[in-house]
Amino acid sequence: MSRVLIIEDEIKLRNQLKIFLENNDFEVKILDDYDDITNFINNEDIDIILLDIVLPGMDGMSMCKKIRKVSDIPIIMVTSKNNQIDELISINYGADDFITKPYNPQILLARIQRLLKRTNTFVKTIHYKNMKLDINKSSILCNDIVIDLSKNEIRCLYYLLKNRGKIVSRDELINYLWDECSFIDDNTLTVNITRVRNKLSLIGLNNVIITKKNQGYIIL
Repeated sequence: MSRVLIIEDEIKLRNQLKIFLENNDFEVKILDDYDDITNFINNEDIDIILLDIVLPGMDGMSMCKKIRKVSDIPIIMVTSKNNQIDELISINYGADDFITKPYNPQILLARIQRLLKRTNTFVKTIHYKNMKLDINKSSILCNDIVIDLSKNEIRCLYYLLKNRGKIVSRDELINYLWDECSFIDDNTLTVNITRVRNKLSLIGLNNVIITKKNQGYIIL
């Protein structure tokens, strides 16, 4: 299930949009406090952002620029003005798409799905507590300490973090890590989990991956 963050100060509109997206199998988060957007992005697992241009306190274009300093999350800018200048500035500030109110919800949905498909919902970085997982560099960073992970270690940690708060079964994890899961010894997964736990402990993150007996693993 993809996670959408709505940054919109029109309460009626955002509530309607929230219901519409939830009915189309999205998990929706609403942001009311715009002052600490970077901290929110660093600590929440978001796949795409719908960002209104006109906001109290900070305009959406400035917020887009601020988000881009810490994240590559896809951003769709939303505006009530059919203004090419706003569209150009938004794109220059790092937005991925632009839509004008009033919009057809089905068209917005198609744009969201297209953007998620294009980015493959596989973000380059994930933040957890004070740790950053960097997909491109296959490493984790915490307090200026960098720990390299193997291909399977980074994929294992990535998948558990993307499903944070949810129990991931061993079979599900094996299917994600290895295409031909029938040829994988169950112990191979245990070895990889142990290695990830050991590397997390090197940066002071202990007991991050919790084992649920007869169920699988979870990160809270």
